Amino acid sequence: MANRLAGATSPYLLQHQDNPVDWWPWSDEAFAEARRRDVPVLISVGYAACHWCHVMAHESFEDEQVARVVNDGFVAIKVDREERPDVDAVYMTATQAMTGQGGWPMTVFATPAGEPFFCGTYFPKANFTRLLDSVTTAWRDQRDAVVTQGSAVVEAIGGAQLTGGETAPISAELLDTAADLLAKDHDRSYGGFGGAPKFPPHMNLQFLLRHYQRTGSAGDLEIVRHTAEQMARGGIYDQLAGGFARYAVDNTWTVPHFEKMLYDNALLLRVYTQLWRLTGDPFARRVADETAAFLLRDLGTPAGGLASALDADTDGTEGLTYAWTPAQLIEALGDEDGAWAADLFRVTTKGTFEHGSSVLVLARDIEAAVPELVERWQDVRARLLTARNRRPQPARDDKVVASWNGLAVTALAEYAQLTGTDGTPAVALATVLAERHIVDGRLRRVSRDGVVGEPAGVLEDYGCVAEAFCAIHQLTGDGEWLGRAGALLDVALEHFPSGQGGFYDTADDAERLVTRPADPTDNATPSGLAALCAALVAYAALSGETRYREAADAALATVGPLLGGHPRFAGYSATVAEAVLAGPYEIAIATTDPAGDPLVAAAHRHAPPGTVVVAGEPDRPGVPLLADRPLIDGRSTAYVCRGFVCDRPVTTVEDLVARLSA
Repeated sequence: MANRLAGATSPYLLQHQDNPVDWWPWSDEAFAEARRRDVPVLISVGYAACHWCHVMAHESFEDEQVARVVNDGFVAIKVDREERPDVDAVYMTATQAMTGQGGWPMTVFATPAGEPFFCGTYFPKANFTRLLDSVTTAWRDQRDAVVTQGSAVVEAIGGAQLTGGETAPISAELLDTAADLLAKDHDRSYGGFGGAPKFPPHMNLQFLLRHYQRTGSAGDLEIVRHTAEQMARGGIYDQLAGGFARYAVDNTWTVPHFEKMLYDNALLLRVYTQLWRLTGDPFARRVADETAAFLLRDLGTPAGGLASALDADTDGTEGLTYAWTPAQLIEALGDEDGAWAADLFRVTTKGTFEHGSSVLVLARDIEAAVPELVERWQDVRARLLTARNRRPQPARDDKVVASWNGLAVTALAEYAQLTGTDGTPAVALATVLAERHIVDGRLRRVSRDGVVGEPAGVLEDYGCVAEAFCAIHQLTGDGEWLGRAGALLDVALEHFPSGQGGFYDTADDAERLVTRPADPTDNATPSGLAALCAALVAYAALSGETRYREAADAALATVGPLLGGHPRFAGYSATVAEAVLAGPYEIAIATTDPAGDPLVAAAHRHAPPGTVVVAGEPDRPGVPLLADRPLIDGRSTAYVCRGFVCDRPVTTVEDLVARLSA
């Protein structure tokens, strides 16, 4: 019989609706039940695409004996971390404080007041069963010590979330130090930073690209180029259909953890698009093209919006869809092409993955080969993809997350502007966010099947969606999008400030948790503070309203010490800081043909870091940058400003490029 999760909108919670564990969704009622029964709370946090979440569910939560122990001694609460990042943040801080590490599934034992007294991650069945018995005994026989421990943990993690402390205003020296520290961590053999497991460092790569633009540092550009090439030639990149997996389990990018997340691919689309813009590298352009296609083709939902993820597992087996043996290649392609593909994709009888199978990697620079070989490669890719599509496919978490879709909107808008491709998908995604996720002026975090969910938007949602609306304003020249961005930023500035320059991750009128999270560090996605600063800087440049820029400057100063000491955890803040240092530039192009005007193309191609560009007819309603900006002598005219100070307008591409280069 289905448990209380049967009515959930979260695909992750629905995965557990038939467990014998009597799960509750996160709710006041669950904690009230724990108080009524006088039992501790088991909080289990995960997400739909998580491999080890599935393993623990199969081993323990689907087991009748384990479920009986849980049901008898606890109130069990299941949480989707992607739906409730605020809950996840609080208990992940506790888990990291108590164990020195974190991850999912996250397993937390708490008092009926929600205070965590024991935390961990994945537990095999035998260990989990012993842990349940130990917690039950401690709750019965050592209650005072357990409650004291919970209170101490709450006090400790409250201190960890302090929003005050030292500040360091953004400066060239600070960002140069950050770039130098990243360079020291760069893996010169395989790219990226640090060792296994290795995650795509998209936000740090964005920062280094902008730092290269400002300083001309060839070393920064080489780090990005090397890392981008190694990732896209590795198994972490889908060599047949495009799209990046969450991370590689090794330091060579060969074997991925196979889940594909929307946020990774949105952020990486920006990296490869910008790398192509700055270098003209056709390899970067191909990966950008394929990543954009992956987002729209494989993550697009019938009701609009992009799905959160593709699962790591297929039919309970990780990598089942993606791995190949030499025999399978021959079966799909024939003897000659099968052998050729095995050599090109490094598929061996020994294998690089499990059971003698291999993950496809691109072993050679095939794109630089003669046209006949390139054509053969493309033909082989297409035929292998056709064969792979006949295999069982991974499940998809089809909930639409506001912030992640915001990241995708910004990436797709940027991609469309720079490549000259159709921007309609970016506008359509932004429209879903505007019309479905904004309820009574406030953001909701998730929707599914066209129905918006109850969880309130957190700071990263406001930042990412507002930045997306600024991007669509630039793409379309439509003033309505700028108005929507400003409205969201006004809500954020009213309800999220710490009073000391920084921001909390939850609103002042949001559900009260045992602490109010405020984490300025990037995780898999930009920190809420960094995302909001990106939107504030862009909006200030587009609107001319300096108070938004002042709020961004104050917030960035609170992460200045982090940038100067641990930049790997503040890549998006560093990216925004480069825009601040650049001005940013504001370019208004008065034109009757925004789509085909060479001035517009040149502005995008040569823009300094963080530049905002708006093109359209002079004095277009709702577009401050085009106010009082006429065409000169009937010719398209570019108005270039920096930090609200403007130069003489220009009417030729040569003069515009010279102005931006200077």
